[in-house]
Amino acid sequence: MTSCHNRSFVSSNEISNKADVYIPQRHTVTFAAVGDNLFHHTIYIYSFENGVYNFPPIFVEVKDIIQKADLAFVNQETVMAGSSFGYSGYPLFNTPQALAQVLADTGFDIVNLANNHALDMRAAGLYATLDLLDTIEGLTIIGARRSGESARIVTKNNISFGFLAYTFSTGGFLNPRDNPNLVSLINREVMTREITALRPLCDFLIVSMHWGAEYRLQPGNDQIELAQFLTELDVDLIIGHHPHVLQRVETITSSSGRETLCYYSLGNFVSHQIERETLIGGMAVLTFLKEESISESGEIVENLSITDVGLLPLVTHYDRRWRNTKVYPLYAYTQEKLQNHRHSSVDSRFTLDFLNNVPNRLNTRIIKEFPF
Repeated sequence: MTSCHNRSFVSSNEISNKADVYIPQRHTVTFAAVGDNLFHHTIYIYSFENGVYNFPPIFVEVKDIIQKADLAFVNQETVMAGSSFGYSGYPLFNTPQALAQVLADTGFDIVNLANNHALDMRAAGLYATLDLLDTIEGLTIIGARRSGESARIVTKNNISFGFLAYTFSTGGFLNPRDNPNLVSLINREVMTREITALRPLCDFLIVSMHWGAEYRLQPGNDQIELAQFLTELDVDLIIGHHPHVLQRVETITSSSGRETLCYYSLGNFVSHQIERETLIGGMAVLTFLKEESISESGEIVENLSITDVGLLPLVTHYDRRWRNTKVYPLYAYTQEKLQNHRHSSVDSRFTLDFLNNVPNRLNTRIIKEFPF
């Protein structure tokens, strides 16, 4: 996937003078993204040790990967409104606030809040979550805001990234009248306006989409049509989530010939769901590249591309007592671990063969070792 545009001009005389020859620049950013961080009540209940919520062990097996990426994204499915709202799991989630710092310590940089559970504790709970996340250094929050613009721009290694996020629903709860843009909803008119405004301001434009139907293994027409719509607006990367299962990866071409990379659904990152397909999620892994060259006319041409595209399968593990929740890269998940998984005791089809066969339908390079 490549796009080019001009930045400046060097005269022929300057090119011929070796002392003044411009040395083309090359910059890269490695990027990782995971799907739904969905904290059911059994996760936080059984993580409570010695008076504190001990969440770091959940992420320890993937922490090195996430920290090694230059930028890392997560869809934080549950709000962290504080104990005064009462901690809770499905159907109205409120996760202990200790998770916020752990996300940053694990290596996440971009946290999406535009999803169907964003208003589970109503607007007050989301405001409390935003206040909390504002205190955590290094996090950029997308998809919800107290006020102001929806777009966020992050620059890393001399490459600029524009982020927007949208959700199909807020679970039946409405944005408050005094802040109708608290959570960004899928609305083509608004999306067109926001994406068109952001596009000239960044090298790469990334859109997070909370969309589709739960547990559907292939993207529906609604997702496919929206992905084409985003492609026509020159979005570079679509990060999809909400179905709780993995869906295929696709490169979509616009009417002008420009390409957009779409991960329709990365499935779950962390959850205590019990369906077989919900226990294997994925980490999108790719590299953004910006490099310059000089044309024969002396023009500096900037080439932007996405390379090394792939997906690292992830397994959510919890034991037969719903304890010891951990996320493992599939390449590190063993038969011994699987035999201790709660789901293996109730589903004979939950096997290593099953886990290894799921990625075969995803239409992308499957990563089977440490990616960075």
